[in-house]
Amino acid sequence: MNNRTWMSRSLAGTAVLMLGFTLAGCGGGGGDASSRPENELHLAVYGDASNKVEEAMVAKFNETSDVKIVLDTIPGADYQTKLQTIIDTESAPDIFFNWGGGSIANFVKADLLMPLDDFIEEDPQLKEAFLPSVFETAVIDDKSYGIPMRGTQPVMLFNNSDVLEQAGIDAPPATWDELLEAVEKLKAAGVTPIALGGADQWPTQMWFQYVFDRVAGEDLFQAALDGDTSVWDSEESREALGKLRELIDAGAFGTNFDSVKFTDGGSPTLLSSGRAGFELMGSWAYATHLDANPEFAENVLSYSEFPAIEGGEGDPANLAGNTNNFYSVHKDTRYPDEVAEFLKLMYSDEFVQEQIAIGNLPTTTNTEEFLDEASNPEYAKYQFDLVQDAPHFQLSWDQAYPPEATVTIHTAIAQFFSGQIDEDGFIQAMQGL
Repeated sequence: MNNRTWMSRSLAGTAVLMLGFTLAGCGGGGGDASSRPENELHLAVYGDASNKVEEAMVAKFNETSDVKIVLDTIPGADYQTKLQTIIDTESAPDIFFNWGGGSIANFVKADLLMPLDDFIEEDPQLKEAFLPSVFETAVIDDKSYGIPMRGTQPVMLFNNSDVLEQAGIDAPPATWDELLEAVEKLKAAGVTPIALGGADQWPTQMWFQYVFDRVAGEDLFQAALDGDTSVWDSEESREALGKLRELIDAGAFGTNFDSVKFTDGGSPTLLSSGRAGFELMGSWAYATHLDANPEFAENVLSYSEFPAIEGGEGDPANLAGNTNNFYSVHKDTRYPDEVAEFLKLMYSDEFVQEQIAIGNLPTTTNTEEFLDEASNPEYAKYQFDLVQDAPHFQLSWDQAYPPEATVTIHTAIAQFFSGQIDEDGFIQAMQGL
């Protein structure tokens, strides 16, 4: 099959553009307005390859606006930390890049962000032009705090089609039982059934996200986010943990997964070299394989949805992963009308075409019109259909929770997979969030 250049896991930190951005003097939305230049807005973004689109949109806006936007590109590895540092100071940006969910929840609680509902009332397209399952990620306490930008990155079950064929597996597993059967066939063929970069921890988290969703539906995790920690000890939670333990004990991930990484190419190499049959990974996995082994990416690598779990409450069409990135607005911006005009560009045809040209998959309802322009139209259309049809798109756990929860989540997940803690230990850890 064909392929294209897809974004790598930029949401976790990838190659960045080091533009020498000085935070202390950036100006922006918060603090004393008299200390900032007139007719100037500051837009803070995560520094990476997608910045070329952000530069284009800023340039387009500045062509006709008396109030000019200054694009402040913060190196990706430093983005979260520096944003936390400046958000309530005179250096706060008027508009800033984020991941929705937990990445902005504390800002909302601290009353630092502007609800965008008035903008949406004036221009309903600021909501209606985006896929609902994506837009809702930045809705907090029934108020909208983000407009989608960049592209979506659902997590899918990738496979080495040659390995599956040699093991007698005719099609990717559609159900949990079929996955377990595939594990046994792959073990018999002498390969690791599922490659897992357990040393990175976040790839292991993907298994929890999907299994919990398939068993319990989206309500359990949402209840936990809302503060009901008792749900982690529910019957559905324990059933999900039991399913995961069943898969681990079946030898699905081999014996050294906790020393393998995705980030250094370890787990992708297991898949591409034929030493593993599957890998659960975000859509950026294609970029990784295309860069390292184009022939494999174009001719052997295949993909499918996460299997359904029979009897589970979760819709098999639900997705997990990175729904999108968002622009949020500081409540003290001096130029809200101009901000609203800029945000309208995020559903423009030009925005969609610019994103598709660099391998991103925007989540506007008009994206479908431009998918034939993608470098791999087949893959682009497959992803778009998944997102469009998803009843619910669960944001990755370590992004849905505030940043300070990440270590607890990753540690509990890693220890459960390695057998250092049992179901009770995992439940106790998650109840401490």
